[in-house]
Amino acid sequence: MEDKELTRKIIGCFYNVYNVLGFGFLEKVYEKALMLELSENGLYAERQKPIKVYYGNSIVGEYFADVVVENSVILELKACENILDEHEYQLINYLKATEIEIGFLFNFGKKPEFRRKIYSNTKLHL
Repeated sequence: MEDKELTRKIIGCFYNVYNVLGFGFLEKVYEKALMLELSENGLYAERQKPIKVYYGNSIVGEYFADVVVENSVILELKACENILDEHEYQLINYLKATEIEIGFLFNFGKKPEFRRKIYSNTKLHL
């Protein structure tokens, strides 16, 4: 599937979940609902996928991406008033630590909002 079509489908799934659930639930509720929506739209997704952070050849940390779609897009989910800079940096760091180059930050806040981030990886690890 082409990146443009994949990202269009993912964004559509985000809005479908928001339109049904609205604002006020915990992030885990949105995560589970989004997983169902992605699956119903024929997309393979994994929840809480571990991401190892390397310094040289040593693992110095491990994070968990909320959702990884088709092994090629990281989704970071929030349920807060507004997207903050630190949320965007968190997603960028996830992209840096993987070979994945496209990420979305989805906020199920009072108004639905998202940010798309692209990080071109030139090396396998930090």
